Amino acid sequence: MRVMKWSMIALAVSAGTSQFAIASSQGESKGFVEDSSLVAKTRMEYMNRDFRNGASNPTSGTAGYRQDTGLSELLTFESGFTQGTVGFGVDAFAGGTVKLDGGSGHRGNGLFANDSDGNPEKDQSRAGGAVKLRLSDTVLKYGNQFVASPVFSTDDSRLLPEVATGTLITSKEIEGLELSAGRFTALSSQTGMGRDSINGGTGLTSANIAGASYQFTDNFLGAIAASDVEDHFKKQYINLNYTLPIADTQSLNFDFNGYNTEGDGRELSGEADNKIWSLAAAYSLGAHKFTVAHQRATGDAGYVYGVDGNGTIFLANSIQISDFNSKDERSWQARYDLNMKSYGVPGLSFMTRYVKGDNIDWGTGEEGQETEVNFETKYVLQEGPAKDLSFRFRFSAYRANGVQNANYNADVNDTRLIVEYPLSIL
Repeated sequence: MRVMKWSMIALAVSAGTSQFAIASSQGESKGFVEDSSLVAKTRMEYMNRDFRNGASNPTSGTAGYRQDTGLSELLTFESGFTQGTVGFGVDAFAGGTVKLDGGSGHRGNGLFANDSDGNPEKDQSRAGGAVKLRLSDTVLKYGNQFVASPVFSTDDSRLLPEVATGTLITSKEIEGLELSAGRFTALSSQTGMGRDSINGGTGLTSANIAGASYQFTDNFLGAIAASDVEDHFKKQYINLNYTLPIADTQSLNFDFNGYNTEGDGRELSGEADNKIWSLAAAYSLGAHKFTVAHQRATGDAGYVYGVDGNGTIFLANSIQISDFNSKDERSWQARYDLNMKSYGVPGLSFMTRYVKGDNIDWGTGEEGQETEVNFETKYVLQEGPAKDLSFRFRFSAYRANGVQNANYNADVNDTRLIVEYPLSIL
């Protein structure tokens, strides 16, 4: 089956001037300038982590809390493709951050890098770009880029996103089928302005990735992916997502995600042999959604990620503080979402969830246990000159027993306020 699909892709790409290509994205190109876009995204983020039960700030060893406030601006340009059988284009970005509040005694939230004296940087900036070409419905991009593969994903949870450097090919030649393959040789962290600053600049040597997703029906999607991160680990991933319509305002969704990770070479990220999966079931009823999920890890270690991007954990119980991904961990989640559009307030939403994990093996003979409660509310302006301006409030309370505190995270309350405004210039 795999050989047949790849043969069909090769045939479709070689069609060039055939009727198949006429209906392709490249065949409908309007031009380099005509299809271009320019977006300026402004983000302000306040973040406070208040460590409980007498714990100090693990980063500075002084104050019992971390607190930062910063402002970022990310300008993203995406050109269209030139017309013709093969289209050429360019993507580029420029971003910067400014510290509004936060001292060395309260550092560690990941909003700013530290200078040589250990103080948070007052401002930082970086820029990058990529070239791209398109043949029919296949795009090749080389350079600096943001990636969202389940086995290699750049994180955007702070002021600026991580940025990967490498090559990525994405093909959508067959309706419902998307294929991708790539090789990345550098990854910059969210606060690292250098080209290769993940894990202190000693992390990523190379990462080869491949993936495929297929929309079997309107309600059923399947996906697989694999990666080989040199001297760290190899991963395989699977996702199955099915939605059962019940009525006009009711549905039941099932989402399964699983990873298999094996150590590779020098295993610079530590022991990595692990299997982890999650299954979530969500019942939607009008404005309400009720979700339950279970997640389980087995193997010689917990699930490892980071050198392949800090967004590379597509699992149900990866939430605000904990990922519930330790060795042999079992975790359960209960979640409730409310969309206020049905009550006359479009753009306003609420979410709360509770996750409990146990059976964690730290090799001490004591079972690790952890719980986390999240609350989130978000409002997005729907019209007017500030359309799409959003306000987001997030709160988390994390608690664990002694062995879990010692090996993973201290008890903490995490409060964040994020204001974001994406302005479309082109």
